[in-house]
Amino acid sequence: QQSGRRYNLFLKRRLRIDKRHQSKDSIFFRDGVRRIDFVLSYVDDFSKELEKKLERRKEFESNLQKAGLELETEDKKESEDGKIFFVKIHAPWEVLITYAEVLNIKVPIKENDIPSTVENPLDCMLFPLRLPEKVMHPEPDYFTAPFSKDKQELYLINDESTFFSPSMRNRIVNYILTRCPYGTEEGKKKFGIKRLLNNGTYTAAYPLHDCQYWKKANDPNCDNERYTLYMEWARFLRFYKEQPLDLIRKYYGEKIGIYFAWLGFYTEMLFLAAVVGLICFLYGLFTMDENMSSKEICDPAIGGEIIMCPLCDQECDYWRLNTTCESSQYSHLFDNVATLFFAIFMGIWVTLFLEFWKRRQARLKYEWDLVDFEEEQQQLQLRPEYEAKCTQKKRNPVTQEMEPYLPLTSQAVRFCISGTTVLFWVSLIIASMIAVIVYRLAVYAAFASLMENAQTLQPISGLLTPQLATSVTASCLNFVIIMILNFFYERIAIWITDMEIPRTHMEYENRLTMKMFLFQFVNYYSSCFYVAFFKGKFVGYPGAYTYMFNRWRNEECDPAGCLIELTTQLTIVMAGKQIWGNIQEAFVPWICNWWGRRKARNNPENLYSRWEQDHDLQTFGALGLFYEYLEMVIQFGFITLFVASFPLAPLLALMNNILEIRVDSWKLTTQYRRPVAAKAHSIGVWQEILNGMAILSVVTNAFIVAFTSDMIPRLVYYYAYYENEDSPMSGYINNSLSVFQISDFPDRNKPKENPENFLICRYRDYRYPPDHERKYLHTMQFWHILAAKLAFIIIMEHVVFIVKFFVAWMIPDVPADVKARIKREKYLTQKILHEYELEKLKERLCQGDKRATEKEFIATEGRMELSRAM
Repeated sequence: QQSGRRYNLFLKRRLRIDKRHQSKDSIFFRDGVRRIDFVLSYVDDFSKELEKKLERRKEFESNLQKAGLELETEDKKESEDGKIFFVKIHAPWEVLITYAEVLNIKVPIKENDIPSTVENPLDCMLFPLRLPEKVMHPEPDYFTAPFSKDKQELYLINDESTFFSPSMRNRIVNYILTRCPYGTEEGKKKFGIKRLLNNGTYTAAYPLHDCQYWKKANDPNCDNERYTLYMEWARFLRFYKEQPLDLIRKYYGEKIGIYFAWLGFYTEMLFLAAVVGLICFLYGLFTMDENMSSKEICDPAIGGEIIMCPLCDQECDYWRLNTTCESSQYSHLFDNVATLFFAIFMGIWVTLFLEFWKRRQARLKYEWDLVDFEEEQQQLQLRPEYEAKCTQKKRNPVTQEMEPYLPLTSQAVRFCISGTTVLFWVSLIIASMIAVIVYRLAVYAAFASLMENAQTLQPISGLLTPQLATSVTASCLNFVIIMILNFFYERIAIWITDMEIPRTHMEYENRLTMKMFLFQFVNYYSSCFYVAFFKGKFVGYPGAYTYMFNRWRNEECDPAGCLIELTTQLTIVMAGKQIWGNIQEAFVPWICNWWGRRKARNNPENLYSRWEQDHDLQTFGALGLFYEYLEMVIQFGFITLFVASFPLAPLLALMNNILEIRVDSWKLTTQYRRPVAAKAHSIGVWQEILNGMAILSVVTNAFIVAFTSDMIPRLVYYYAYYENEDSPMSGYINNSLSVFQISDFPDRNKPKENPENFLICRYRDYRYPPDHERKYLHTMQFWHILAAKLAFIIIMEHVVFIVKFFVAWMIPDVPADVKARIKREKYLTQKILHEYELEKLKERLCQGDKRATEKEFIATEGRMELSRAM
């Protein structure tokens, strides 16, 4: 009954609007002619600062009108909840052409007449993956030139209302909003919509989506691009289709377009790595029964007769080697000859990926008119916060104009605080990793004792060893700690980057990127580095074990090697991050928008306006893409740095990325307000980070194959220490285990019980037996294996690096046809501009303009000839 009264009251409020016969889903002013380019919203909160906010809004909106923008306010009585005011902003033609020149926006001057490249003969096979031509290429290809008010006749202006696309229009309006002043407070000039949003003067500022995503708009002037993107791109059932990159760029801007282009290209390249990784895994699976090491461990006559030394002090008992039969078999899945091949292959794959992406990026720069973008980037991206906070000014040596600057002393202090904070948080990660290691050492003895005595665990005791149980629980604990530290550090990183006051938007993003990546690198990869390069390497030997903090005995690797534990660690952290990331990305905005979407679906279209529908959506902030890139780059690290331990990592990444593309597109199209269009000619500093990780991955994988897997010890035994010529690998397990005399155990290490009165036990190392004159010292075989490991690292690194650099040298960064097209377009554009100037000069001469001298005419014509010659 109460909801019915509210609906009736709401209906009465809307009667006035219904009389205007305008659809509330319209993206135009009440006159149905002027397009809404931006919307501001605010509420009357009746707080102490109400008058101050009113004054700010009045001054700000007055200054917007002075800048030429047109405003139309929707009273709160017209809003669904009766509380929110909406200020609709329209940029008229005069404003658009003024700021198009300021922003150096390129506009069409002539349709591109350069013939397209020869079609790929395989295109017919790829037809099922293609989208309709109208979706893939929504606009013809044009020659473009920077806009100039004085040369409007030169441009292809068919209709002033549609000449600038909605994304260009909202970019221009946003430029004005971020620099428009709203008064002076505390003796300082205040300006920019961001400050007004932060202090609560306005609650939101956003451009409008052009229609509802699930149906087309009734307005025939609407392009319905959002609907097209949803139907052809954002639905999961379209996962096998190519992405409409040109339409994404047109609707969201180049910055978002280049992200989806990179993500799509990365996913395509992952397909090859996933197939090769799957083949390597299947090789391990099919050769599992032929693995001599596993056979000897599982053989009751060999592994069943080998008594191993206790895994912990006093509490643990002696145990037989064949109890690790299952884990040694599963270890062969990842620790085999194919591991070496896959590690080398991935080193080359990374280079191919980065080099081919440079070529793809160069093609996009040409197609999206971003070839000359770097120069304007520095001029246009000056942050309003920098201008506001830097009160001191100095003369720019290039432009000779006064501009704000941050004194060197202030910069030094801010960088010191920033650096100290980052070091503190990195130290916190290392401390948390040490805490997890201590956990591993502390619970290992408990797991070993529990599994030996618990009858209920006997059926799975072969598979679930104390090492594996410790590794799984520690990995899960480590993942939880990683996510908690991430949550807090993200906010700290933004705060310290804001404190540094970077000069440009690019500088701000680069600094934040380096801080976040450094932290995430240590946070996500530290545990994997520990298992790969430290666990089991500093154990000592029975009677002389090494201890952490002189209390906890260092962990030993499984008799089958530490590689299976690295695989476990990598799988849990990588898969856990991907699952959690997708849940967070998809469900959190959906739940937040649930109420708003319900209203949008239930209320009639004429009762729920386009600006109200978009107001109820989530905000895709300035750092929205930053987190998407960060997530993918961290994943890239998992599939390159440690891929030798887990050939299925690229397959997991491929499956995740197929879902990631559709989740990102779905949430951007349906759950978020339309972002302000922004330009970008590349993926920025992420390219350098990927290059650095590609080089580091060669080193880490070489060390994993040499020191974490058992490949080198097996090869040394095969070629130098074999005992049976007919079966060179037989006897390897016995050879790799040293002998210890139980009577030599000190009281600290000696088990409390020895019911079977064992005299000797075995341990994993290459040391002389107790009856040798060099008792318990390393054998020559140990030094041979160490030399082989170091030689392998040097050879593998040099071979892969030589191939990498040769491939990088062979593949040019810019395709030859793109280079030719760029030159051709520059020539034709210059020709068109020169011909236009010549025609204008002829007109002036014909009209008797005395300023248009014959010399000027000759100079202009000469410039045209020079251009043709060049």
